Amino acid sequence: MKKIALLLFVSVFTLSMNAQEETVKVEGPVFEFETETIDYGKIEKDSDGLRAFVFTNIGNQPLVINQVKGSCGCTVPTKPEDPIMPGEKGEIKVKYATNRVGGFSKTVTITSNATEARKVIRIKGIVLKADTGSVVEKEKAVISY
Repeated sequence: MKKIALLLFVSVFTLSMNAQEETVKVEGPVFEFETETIDYGKIEKDSDGLRAFVFTNIGNQPLVINQVKGSCGCTVPTKPEDPIMPGEKGEIKVKYATNRVGGFSKTVTITSNATEARKVIRIKGIVLKADTGSVVEKEKAVISY
């Protein structure tokens, strides 16, 4: 009887140990973005088009960003020059040319030494006409979105 009880105890203990989540250690630098899409929403023509993607290096090695490239000339990204150490935050700034009226959806491609060597992040929004109309015209523009 004691042998059966001991065997049952060991079996239950072993099963409970196997049921717990195993933490996966990732070798190398890893991006973790607060958001991978920035929505400018509705903004006025010629307003400030500068935004920033904030990320953390959750890997175990320094993260070096080699290049950031916008999908067109109206999207100008700026990369951090120094390596982002494990556990540290960094940011990629993006300036959209808000002198073009209408909706936009653009991408920024990041090339780095991260485990995911090429990463694509996005910006989107609507640039409204300059403030020359009446309050009624503004309301019509907002409703049509």
